[in-house]
Amino acid sequence: MNFPVKLEETAEILPFGGETRRKRWRGRHAAIGAIAVVAVAGLGWKVFHEAPADAAPMPPALVQAANPLVKDVTEWDDYVGRFAPSKTVEVRPRVSGAVTQILFRDGDYVQAGQPLFVIDPRPYRASLAEAQADVASAQSALALARSDYARVAGLKGDEAMAASEVDQLSAKVRAASAQLAAAQARVSQRSLDVEFSTVRAPIAGRISDRRVDVGNLVSGENGTGASLLTTINAVSPIYFTFDASEALFLKTQREKAEHKDAASVQVRLQDEADYRWNGKLDFTDNGLDPRSGTIRVRAVLDNKDGFLTPGMFGNMRLAEGGTVKAMLVPDDAIQSDQARKVVLTVGKDGTVAAKPVELGPLVDGLRVIRAGLVPSDRVIISNYQAAVAGAKVNIRRGQIAPDAHAASAVSGPDTPAAAQATIAH
Repeated sequence: MNFPVKLEETAEILPFGGETRRKRWRGRHAAIGAIAVVAVAGLGWKVFHEAPADAAPMPPALVQAANPLVKDVTEWDDYVGRFAPSKTVEVRPRVSGAVTQILFRDGDYVQAGQPLFVIDPRPYRASLAEAQADVASAQSALALARSDYARVAGLKGDEAMAASEVDQLSAKVRAASAQLAAAQARVSQRSLDVEFSTVRAPIAGRISDRRVDVGNLVSGENGTGASLLTTINAVSPIYFTFDASEALFLKTQREKAEHKDAASVQVRLQDEADYRWNGKLDFTDNGLDPRSGTIRVRAVLDNKDGFLTPGMFGNMRLAEGGTVKAMLVPDDAIQSDQARKVVLTVGKDGTVAAKPVELGPLVDGLRVIRAGLVPSDRVIISNYQAAVAGAKVNIRRGQIAPDAHAASAVSGPDTPAAAQATIAH
């Protein structure tokens, strides 16, 4: 008799192939489980990626905006030049001899007429004494000649002498007078030699080091061929020389024609941040260099304490012509847009716009805007990275103010070369 048997039971009781059938059953259940996991994962991915579509939009960025600062500024032209002495002298002896004394220290400031060197004066004193003796002899000869002439000049009648003899005595008087004058001239010359044996400073100024020491023989002959003892530079006042363009030359010429005062200049040294040395233009050369088109110009500055030294370099600025009204914005507000410079502004509806501008010099941390803005523009002065042209922003009112401690120097190729400015007070 045949009995129906369940699949599970058959799998349990079949003696042969039971293990193989059990593996097939497990494999079917594993595949069904994997399909269920994939379905659940797909549903979760759809829910996760569809959720942001319902998120709220980001609010507009918050920026500070302010109107450009309008101030009177003085614009300057900038030049580089070098200091030079207002006078310079090479000290040379006018008599020859041995140096017996040096009466200064190297680098001293000396006054005009101050003794510097002493050349042995004894030979010149002896020559002076000889010349003085010659004067005394000539005076005696002149006195005798005058006495002889006086005795015969008044005689009359039989006592009168021949006219020729009277003329001879008169000639002796004139010759004795000439000899006396020559002797007196030699005394003056010998007195000068004695005076020149003490070499004195011809001008006031700073003296260089000595070129000879005590005991050396120096020559005072042949003018400029005489021995060089030292040099003196007059440094108060002091000159500042520089090369300028033809435009500056024309400007100074027109100012002279209008009888205007000489243009003021300000100079700063290499280690200084401020232009603390003041002066005025006092000279332009008599012609332009045909190769460079420039002309040599000179300014004169006070230097009472002698701090400024010939040969030093300095940066000089020259006022272009009075003060002008200028608009200023923070230098950080200037952005580059390819080959141009722009400033971000905000309209009445809060929309950001980029305005191309023409830059001027830097003044107390603020940049002069020569063109491109109007005083009513609202310039973005903070959170620049969040402001994009065409986007909407929220505005918080700010204020533009100069920073006196900020460097006022020209930077970047878009700024006119050799241009500076200061806020007028």
